[in-house]
Amino acid sequence: MAAADLLVIIIDVILARINDYYFPTTFLFITPVCSFHAVLFRAVTDISVWLTVAFTFDRFVTICCQKLRTKYCTEKTAALVIGTVCLLFSLKNIPWFFTYESYYTIDNVPWCCGAKPDYYTVTAWVAFSWIYRCFTPLLPIFLILLLNALSVGYILAASRARRRLRGNMHDVNDNDPEMENRRKSIILLFAISGNFILLWMAYVIFFLLMRITNRYHFTGYNDPMPIADYTSYMLLLLSCCTNTCIYAVTETKFRDELKNGLRYPLRIIYKLV
Repeated sequence: MAAADLLVIIIDVILARINDYYFPTTFLFITPVCSFHAVLFRAVTDISVWLTVAFTFDRFVTICCQKLRTKYCTEKTAALVIGTVCLLFSLKNIPWFFTYESYYTIDNVPWCCGAKPDYYTVTAWVAFSWIYRCFTPLLPIFLILLLNALSVGYILAASRARRRLRGNMHDVNDNDPEMENRRKSIILLFAISGNFILLWMAYVIFFLLMRITNRYHFTGYNDPMPIADYTSYMLLLLSCCTNTCIYAVTETKFRDELKNGLRYPLRIIYKLV
């Protein structure tokens, strides 16, 4: 997940967004190169999102499926799932390479990428566009909500059963470390679901608005449509970073190692002094 998120930052933020503003004449603007870059960006975005779904499913199995956990939650299965996700979504995004055409040609070299008019009108391309949005992010939103809802329901049911076994004394429940762990798990699951849905919702709304109104060209930077477009992509890119941070920060071992890393230079300075 962290590697996929980092690739999103490198491929889109650095090689596209920053490059567009500060290095507008590099080889990255040659049409085949920027078309390939569009494939890479969408592939790593899909991989980042679906690895989050896979991780959410892994947590669901760990929490709710005790018998399946010993067989599924292994390093071999994790490697197989990661490899399958990377391969499938890399292949799925290859058609994006053929949706672009050059703006102009200099010395027989095509420059820049613009969507072909057929992309907005031909039935096959319109269907491909809808399928792409259904796979990312509509289906992941549904799966994350479903899996987290099932996990929360299981945790609440197990907590009620544990409370009945231990008695109804508030001081006993308050000092129960297992109940505290379950409470933290619920908070984590809600944080993941809410973060993912909120940050992707603007992108979904903009896509639906664009298709309903048939507005595919902007009149200028003051037009509300490009403002909504850039804002939705900014939130999309932010979403590809936050889930890994949320998962990592909520892990006790990660927080302990982070504290040790921060204390280590202070200890060296103390010894030197």
